[in-house]
Parts: sequence; C-alpha cells; structure tokens
Amino acid sequence: MIVGHLLRGGLNRWIVLSLAVILAIGIAVPAANLFLPAAHPLHVPTYIVALFGKYLCYALLALSLDLVWGYVGILSLGHGAFFALGGYAMGMYLMRQIGARGVYGDPVLPDFMVFLNWKELPWFWYGFDQFWFAALMVMVVPGLLAFVFGWFAFRSRVTGVYLSIITQAMTYALMLAFFRNNMGFGGNNGLTDFKDILGFSVQAGSTRGALFFASALALALGVLFVAALGASRYGKLMVAVRDAEARTRFIGYRPEYVKLFAFVASAVMAGIAGALYVPQVGIINPGEFAPANSIEIVVWTAVGGRGTIIGPIIGAILVNAGKSWLTGFAPEFWLFALGGLFVAVTLFLPKGIVGTAMDGWGGFRRLRAARHEEAGQSDAAAGPQPEAAQ
Repeated sequence: MIVGHLLRGGLNRWIVLSLAVILAIGIAVPAANLFLPAAHPLHVPTYIVALFGKYLCYALLALSLDLVWGYVGILSLGHGAFFALGGYAMGMYLMRQIGARGVYGDPVLPDFMVFLNWKELPWFWYGFDQFWFAALMVMVVPGLLAFVFGWFAFRSRVTGVYLSIITQAMTYALMLAFFRNNMGFGGNNGLTDFKDILGFSVQAGSTRGALFFASALALALGVLFVAALGASRYGKLMVAVRDAEARTRFIGYRPEYVKLFAFVASAVMAGIAGALYVPQVGIINPGEFAPANSIEIVVWTAVGGRGTIIGPIIGAILVNAGKSWLTGFAPEFWLFALGGLFVAVTLFLPKGIVGTAMDGWGGFRRLRAARHEEAGQSDAAAGPQPEAAQ
C-alpha cells in the first residue's frame, strides 16, 4: 500500500528505484565477497565490505538529519550525540558478550572496569547481556534524550541559530561526560575488542556480510519511512511549519508538537545508524560525540541536497569516499577540503546535487512542454490545408 502510494508522481518513482538499488547493493556486495574467489575480477575484499557498510550507516545518519532539517527546518548540530548513544548501547551489549574471554578473565565485568578496580557491574549495565534489550535501548535512549531536549526547547520557542547552538552544546557536554572514567563507559578508550554478536564472530566474513545487508535494509526502511511521511498530510504540515510557523500556529496547529515528533523520530533513526556502525568498525569512543562530527553530517546533507531524501544519502557516500581517498595520502588537507566543499556548495549549489538536478530536469520538461504547446497552437492557427488539384 505504501509502495503503491509512493509510485504516484515522478519523483516518487525515483525513490522506489533508489530503494531497489539499495537493496540490490545490500545483497550483491556480501555475495561477491563470500561466494566469489579472491582471484575473480568481481570479488569484493572484506575491508571494502566493512568500509561500505560504514558508508551506509553514515547515509542513514544523514537521512535522519534531513528529516528535521529538510522537512521541518531544524538545523541540528547535535545529531552526532544520538548516533553515538545508539553506538554505545550496542557496544555495551557486545562488551557483555566477551565474558571470561577478556584480558582479565572476569565473566561479568568488562576489562576496563577490572582495570579501574570496579567491584561490581553498574546498574545501567544490567540487561545488556540480552540482544533484545540492547536493541530496545538503541532506540529508547536517543529518542528519550531527543524528547526531553525538544520538549523544553520547542515549547520555549527556541528557533534558528539559537537552537543550533544549544544542540551543539548538548553533544559537547555529552562528550566531556563520556570522557570521564567514573562514568562507566570506558572513558577515553571507549568500548572495543568485541568478540561476538548473536553468537557469531564479528570478524567472520559471513557476519560482516550480514551486518552490511542489515545496514542496507535499515537505510531502505529509513528512505521508505521518510518518503511516506513526507507524502502524507502530516508531512505537508511539517513543511508548513518549516515555511510559515506563525501562520501554522494561527490556524490552530501546535508547531512545537510537530517539531518534537520529527526530532524524536530523527534521533531514533540516528541511534539505529550508530548501532549498526559499531560492530562493523569495532570500536565506539567519546570522539563520536565531537561537535565536528555533527557539523560533518550537515555538510553531507547540504552537498546532496536537503529535503530531497536521496540527496543526503548521495552526499554522505560521496563525501566519505572522498575523505577515505584524501586522508590516505594527505590527511592534513582534509579539513581544508571539507570547508572548501561546504563553501562551494553554499555558493554554487545551494540546493545540493540532487536538488539542482531536480530543478534542471523540471526546467527541461517545462521547456519541452512549452515547445509542444507552441507547435500545437501553430498547427491550429494554420487551419485545414486545401486539397491538391486533380
């Protein structure tokens, strides 16, 4: 039913095509890694599977920002916090799975707690030995933080640059808190040395392939959710809040509730992206809370085109692929390249890659329709042609 609704309209057909491409990649890349021999020209190395799996998680993260920035007009500079919280929730589950195989051999306490001379497991670690509980916390913790933060911020009618600043302050405060050893999250080193997930080794090729497919599936579901929400009546209300909040309030709606819903849903998506990211990269530390990471997410979304659904995905993949390439031989120039890219996009592609392409395609179709209309009017003005003389 949802897919049928999305098929109506030109742009929505492109979204459905994008869903098919994402799922095809999610199946083809692990299959090429697992079933093709290393000498085969189409074989995908294991490190590429992990690298592109990370890109898919970043794409879902950029899509989550697009939901609030592109549709509601909230420029969040703190989405890295939701991503990191989801990652920490998954990391806590993975740490509990190590058990007695850790360096110190303690069946209950993670290695960093033994090293810091902790005597018992903190209460907030209870339940993380169960996958279902960890999966629930991946969504509940970022969503709850977003709800509490948004409840006070939106009801106080904090908007614009002021809202962006306090979101950045939120993620910076969390970064400082998680750096402390007495917080119980591994301090500066974070959580690492993972062994198993659901009983399967995280280093096994089949597990990496499954995580890659799970990332692609989560991204496809995220695209479907945002597209369906944007095409619904509630999505139109979100756009109305973005473009004319005062008028929307005047006709009887509560813009703060619309913003709150979008902010919480976006935070949950970011948390899921973080949870899928951690087992593929093998570590989560307080550096993920860094405000610079949240600013990078904004760059990804701006490069691809906010409010276009597919644009942030393309932007995240392209920018991170460029980062992997450039930092391989000239890491000191990456920040300059990132800043230059953001300035160039702001000046020359204010609607991003996909937004500019959509405008160009729409202009071409309008021009072609106008020419057809002019040709039809010329034929009508000429009238019926006289029959040729016998």
